[in-house]
Amino acid sequence: MSRTLNMNEIIWLLIIGLSAGILSGLVGIGGGIVLVPALVLVLKFSQHQAQGTVLAMLMMPVVALAVWNYYKEGNVDFRVALLLGLGFVFGSWAGSKLAIITPELYLKKVFGVLMLIIAIKLIFFK
Repeated sequence: MSRTLNMNEIIWLLIIGLSAGILSGLVGIGGGIVLVPALVLVLKFSQHQAQGTVLAMLMMPVVALAVWNYYKEGNVDFRVALLLGLGFVFGSWAGSKLAIITPELYLKKVFGVLMLIIAIKLIFFK
């Protein structure tokens, strides 16, 4: 489902993408934690549209250059990445099936609670 984009939206999308890319390369986050809320809050996407759009973006090799930098420094275990990726493929399929049938209000609440739990754990626990 494509939408017509005006220049303001194009600029916001580039800014959001750049910000998420910087955070992804810096601390390993970006897709769900930055992009989904930004699309919902800034560009008024529905939760379902934001999640689907971000997943579509992640199909591209968007982090290849960042992975290369980490790999050159010896900080990539491709065997582990392959196994994680395999689980992620099937998990994302199952999760998308569940998300599609979940009302948007509940989906937003689950997303928010998950981000809150992660934030509390990162801030207050080792």
